[in-house]
Amino acid sequence: MVTVKLFGTLRLDSGVREFTAEADSVRALYPQVLAEIRARKPDSAVTEKTLRACLVAVNGQQTTPRARLKNGDVVYLFPAVAGG
Repeated sequence: MVTVKLFGTLRLDSGVREFTAEADSVRALYPQVLAEIRARKPDSAVTEKTLRACLVAVNGQQTTPRARLKNGDVVYLFPAVAGG
């Protein structure tokens, strides 16, 4: 079981702060993240493309969606932002 935490506009757009899930990689979490978002906010504009664009950290260390997960890990998803 891993804990998934959403941040920034991803959290605002989805209404999801955090939840727990079973997955062996970050990439394998994406369908579960979308299911959790749809369960809480069916009209959310978050898509898998939105999730693939996120910066990912596991246990506070930036990583890639290919990162392997183990029981007790905490996965952080930060949406890409632009500004100027």
